[in-house]
Amino acid sequence: MGDTNNNELWTDKKRHLGLPISFTRYTLKEDKLIVKRGFLNIVEDEVRLYRILDLGIRKPLGQRIFGVGTIEVHSSDKSLGDFEIEKVKDASKVMELLSDKVEEERQKKRVFSRENMGEDFDGDDDE
Repeated sequence: MGDTNNNELWTDKKRHLGLPISFTRYTLKEDKLIVKRGFLNIVEDEVRLYRILDLGIRKPLGQRIFGVGTIEVHSSDKSLGDFEIEKVKDASKVMELLSDKVEEERQKKRVFSRENMGEDFDGDDDE
């Protein structure tokens, strides 16, 4: 799916009518996702995978016709926050790869979300 020499697991461009004719590029590496936008003025953002909290996918009819989908990313990253990986090829496979890498990084960094802590996290043992 990607170029292993550059530590890239996956890379694609935002697509229009199924064609990668865009100045937005997404790159998944072992520990981060990079979003690069622009032609003359380039803006590059990255989010560490352990900061990704949840993923979702949207495939409206128009996107399905051209074999693309949009991945919704909810993150705790200060600069990017929630964002979308828009109109990429094989979106379901990409989301699965991203989800696996996120879980792997969260385990490596021992990062746990609050939903795993249970309802009674205030330290009291009363019922």
